[in-house]
Amino acid sequence: MADLAPQVNYLAGFCCPLGGLAAGKPRVLCLGAEIFLSTGSELVYVYDQEAGLLTAVYRFPGQVWHLELLALRRALYVLCAHRGIYCMSLDQASSSLCSRRSVSQDDGDDGDSEDSQDGESPSRMIPVDPDACVLHDATLCTFTVLDNLLITLAQGPARWKVQLFECPCPGEDPLLKGQIGEVELSTPPAGSPREPAAPYFLPVLCCMSPPGSRVAHSHLHGSRGFTLEETLFGLLFGTDASLLESPVILCGLPDGQLCCVVLQTLVTSGLAPGDSKALVKILHHLEEPVVFIGALRTEPLAEDVEDSHSDCLVALGHHGRTLAVKASWDEAGNLVPELREYCLPGPVLCAACGGGGRMYHSTPSDLCVVDLARGGTPWDPMQPDTGPGGLPSLLCPASLSVCSVVTLSVSSRAPEGGTELLALSAKGRLMTCRLDLNSETPSPTRVTAANTGRKIKELLSGIGTVSERVSFLKKAVDQRNKALMCLNEAMNVSCALLSSREGPRPISCTTTTTWSRLQLQDMLMATCLLENSSDFSLDRGWALCIQVLTSSRALELDSASSAVTYTIPVDRLGPGSRREVTLPLGPGEDGMLDLPVTVSCALFYSLREVVGGALTPSDCSKDPSLDMCPLDVLPEQEGICLPLSEHTVDMLQCLRFPSLATPHMQAPSLLSPVSDPVDTFLGACLGPGSKPAGPASLRAAYLPPSVAAIKVSAELLRATVGDSYSGVSLCCATLQWLLAENAAVDIVRARALSSVQGVAPDGTDVHLIIREVAVTDLCPAGPLQAVEIQVESSSLANMCQAHHAIIGRMQRMVVEQAARGSSPPDLRMQYLHQIQANHEMLLREVQTLRDRLCTEDEGHSCATAEKLLQLYRQLRSPSLLLL
Repeated sequence: MADLAPQVNYLAGFCCPLGGLAAGKPRVLCLGAEIFLSTGSELVYVYDQEAGLLTAVYRFPGQVWHLELLALRRALYVLCAHRGIYCMSLDQASSSLCSRRSVSQDDGDDGDSEDSQDGESPSRMIPVDPDACVLHDATLCTFTVLDNLLITLAQGPARWKVQLFECPCPGEDPLLKGQIGEVELSTPPAGSPREPAAPYFLPVLCCMSPPGSRVAHSHLHGSRGFTLEETLFGLLFGTDASLLESPVILCGLPDGQLCCVVLQTLVTSGLAPGDSKALVKILHHLEEPVVFIGALRTEPLAEDVEDSHSDCLVALGHHGRTLAVKASWDEAGNLVPELREYCLPGPVLCAACGGGGRMYHSTPSDLCVVDLARGGTPWDPMQPDTGPGGLPSLLCPASLSVCSVVTLSVSSRAPEGGTELLALSAKGRLMTCRLDLNSETPSPTRVTAANTGRKIKELLSGIGTVSERVSFLKKAVDQRNKALMCLNEAMNVSCALLSSREGPRPISCTTTTTWSRLQLQDMLMATCLLENSSDFSLDRGWALCIQVLTSSRALELDSASSAVTYTIPVDRLGPGSRREVTLPLGPGEDGMLDLPVTVSCALFYSLREVVGGALTPSDCSKDPSLDMCPLDVLPEQEGICLPLSEHTVDMLQCLRFPSLATPHMQAPSLLSPVSDPVDTFLGACLGPGSKPAGPASLRAAYLPPSVAAIKVSAELLRATVGDSYSGVSLCCATLQWLLAENAAVDIVRARALSSVQGVAPDGTDVHLIIREVAVTDLCPAGPLQAVEIQVESSSLANMCQAHHAIIGRMQRMVVEQAARGSSPPDLRMQYLHQIQANHEMLLREVQTLRDRLCTEDEGHSCATAEKLLQLYRQLRSPSLLLL
């Protein structure tokens, strides 16, 4: 290949977001000396290359995804994201700008986007009239214009949909004249159609015309229109398309499929609808998102041939997979399509086809050119031995030493025997790259002042380009090194936590509960204390996740709705540091506190937050596909979850004891739960000698309290409480053990109490009574000393919750003592069998009464419910003894 040192000339700089422009949506088009440019925002710039002026800036109502320019009609078509397609007449726009003052744009020597923000000054901003929208459709992803036809590709609810419209000329009725045809492609779109977010990759739409097509002669094709040789056109799209001389629509989809639809059959299908799937043909599958479709001429023309039609179709995937299709001869002498796949450096940001069989493509680090030309003598169709074909077996990209180009197009102002490329960099720099591809190695020339100045300018331009490229690569390497350090630290923390399942953990989280006054209401608060006792630090990416789950709703079908998760970022928690988090547990809006409540604490490490920045460096061109890279290599949760602790808050922890508090320790808000203002007012009106008539007082006066009891052997309790409760009776030690996680345990220990009356969260009393008893008829050796724990409450729900909390502690106690190998004494098995038979009889009666409640009327159901309640009371106080 000839000398590839490009002559780079920076024209202007444009505003771009922090981190640079993203590939996929910026566009650059050229019409004579005018350059139409979109950076992916809502602005479209018009730059005069000859005058070096920014002549206009059009503001559209949404983000611009695509531009199409019709030279013959002097019309500009613009696709706005989630809105539709707008059409503007360039002649009318030019006349409206005559009264505006032209402000010169910076020549781009420094090129920073921060220095070029005058492109958005109000003096040159032109808002686009909403009436210019010719097609309102929020699902459109791309389009192309062919003569008087508008072809669109929309993301439907289940499939991609190609639609054909007859578009008006500028100055006519702006609304489209109507839909002509429609077809659904045989593949679903990438991503969920329910998500309103834009796809990571926009599809590619392109038109291929045969030489005999009317459109090929009457319409000046833009970047998305090519004319193929008749031989290749027929081999690719079939005899019907060749006989109809109809253009073909090529669709490159984000899933890698390359589909085609004959335009003429699509028009006819609108008049005579049939099987739309038969209209779609899948040419190839790149197995990666298609980012470019084009055509170029690889064979030299014969001397008597004037029209230059493309003889090679190319398609590029995002990761560099390239397809080239050309007409060739097989061994039998028949014309067949020759398909060849290549692998180019990726990821590919943009591409363009130039003259001489050369294709240009950009990656984040370089702009390359590949040569698909066969070279040699022109092809003579009358001599099959010298027929078409001869695609190179390997493509060797040549570097042009220009990095981070996000959009590319071939300028029509190319010099004689060369190529001029229009490019837009990730930092918003508009530049031209001139390549003299046909020149041989230059011979020594006389050194002149002009030549010296030109060489110095080229060297300085090259130094600036290389410096920018080096800064990009250096920042990318720094980000990756920092991400690796963070991952190494996260691995050390994970190994330390997972290897310390027994004994003290290097990173722990303890949960305690306390009552507090919050917004004129008593609230139960949980305090989670995260303590780092390891030698590692918890830096960026770590978060403490606290999940609060109401156990009473855990068995419901929609149990996920009853769980609340709090995520608190952990910022620089070094060795020996602590972090305290306080959150409310209840009661809720209904005034009820569902117990027990489980508080689960875990550490979460976000791989997306740490690794995602390294995979998508902020200064390099942010190709949208790189945001998807973590999804391919990370788990579904996009992070690592390390459980720390699980704490259950039950009724025994939530009880309050206002009568035990000393006067100087009492807080007004904690003396008793907040009473109903209506009950308080009625009580004040009744006077000092009157009795309250509220529901709670009526229940306490006429209904006996609900009682439940459990008996535990004294030997088992002594082995559990140990020496920590020495000096007090076994009943006092048992009560202190039960209330060990309650804030009032110190007062109970100081007063050596064996019974206490507390207040539940809803305000009802709960009485705990501990007394020693002797159990006879169970052991042949004589009576067994035991401790009876009795719970009384006027509220059946509170009694059940307190009883459930006691049973939970007893279960853990029995499991711990069984692990120590203690054996129970000899028991009378006949006595145990009799107790079991009595309980089975009670359970059968309960089932019978519950079945009867479903069939009885209201009058008889009250007696049945009362008898059922009595049976439940007997079951709550069994004659069994925990040993």
